[in-house]
Amino acid sequence: MFIRPKSLSSESKRELFSQGATRSMLKNKMRNFHSLSQLVLSAGPLKSTPAVKNAKSSHFEIEILDAQTRKQICIVDKVMQTSTIHDVKQKFHKEYPKWYPSRVGLQLECGGPFLKDYITIQSVAASSIVTLYFTDLGQQVRWTTVFLAEYTGPLLIYLLFYLRIPYIYDMKESSRRIRHSVVHLACFCHCIHYIRYLLETLFVHRVSAGHTPLKNLIKGCAFYWGFTSWIAYYINHPRYTPPSFGNRQVTVSAINFLGQMPVFQVQIITPSHGCFSLFHVLTTPMRLDHGSVSQL
Repeated sequence: MFIRPKSLSSESKRELFSQGATRSMLKNKMRNFHSLSQLVLSAGPLKSTPAVKNAKSSHFEIEILDAQTRKQICIVDKVMQTSTIHDVKQKFHKEYPKWYPSRVGLQLECGGPFLKDYITIQSVAASSIVTLYFTDLGQQVRWTTVFLAEYTGPLLIYLLFYLRIPYIYDMKESSRRIRHSVVHLACFCHCIHYIRYLLETLFVHRVSAGHTPLKNLIKGCAFYWGFTSWIAYYINHPRYTPPSFGNRQVTVSAINFLGQMPVFQVQIITPSHGCFSLFHVLTTPMRLDHGSVSQL
């Protein structure tokens, strides 16, 4: 049985039709792509969404280097963006117990200022990895301890000279000479003066800085204790003579000293309000190389 082959013209028409449909689809796709690209360009650069930003900076890695050798000491990871420098010091202390937080000094660059404990990591971070330089501040003591040591020493030292112990003065000469009344008055005023300082340190003044190097304690005690020993030696000496102007000079000095007591009473009675005046400034105890001190 003879089968008639299909005509070539019908096959060629189908091929041409399929090619034409394909070309029209490509043209439509190109037009759609061109219009989409024009729309994107007209919209401007894309802005990062807050979710991406928060996800990028939610945690930081703190690289701690030695400020002198520039060698890496450790890396503190998983630090939240709300964490402070004090939090970093706490984690650093867990890795190295001998360096407690008050002994650790952290800097953004060598030779720069030390970062305060209340500063947040997010405020100093330029990327997810933050490099800080470590400096050992040495042994630290609390400011309250410094003040108590400075003021307790003169109180006790003066009493040793006032009692004229045999290791300081000659016993025979001390027993022969009677003390002048102004010597007793000077001891009373000196003790009241430093007792007032101690009470103000404990109940009135608030020290802003928490800790200070041990050398500041040594310097402060050397000044207060040394100056007290110098004046106490001469005032309580068996050969001490009364003031040149007699009772008039003693009276003026006593009135000047007693003028400080009302300010002290106001500070104790109303510590929340304080007492600011020129007289208060003149009678406020001096702080040698100390941190900021304010009233409650």
